[in-house]
Amino acid sequence: MSSLLSYKNYNGTVEYSKADNCLYGKVIGVKSLLSYEGDSVRELEADFRSVIDEYLKDCEERGLQPELPYKGTFNVRISPDLHRTIATYAIEHGKSLNAAVEEAIEHMVG
Repeated sequence: MSSLLSYKNYNGTVEYSKADNCLYGKVIGVKSLLSYEGDSVRELEADFRSVIDEYLKDCEERGLQPELPYKGTFNVRISPDLHRTIATYAIEHGKSLNAAVEEAIEHMVG
């Protein structure tokens, strides 16, 4: 079970504030602070979608490109032994290192 909200390729967290007796969250994977809240799951989800829609509308009105949470590139730090192993695998299978890593990730989560 995932505790993430998803809408229009954006993801957001789900948190509970005992002090305020409400649910709240923020959109992850972007630098902009996009937060939302609600007294119920239904309200939280509605406010999450509303925040995304408002953000996209604001970007369009201002002529700005909205931040994309996942651009398809990221840096990974691994041990030298694992690096050598995946590089060797890639060479032996006629693939680039990126293609071999993508294949491994797809196998794991796809």
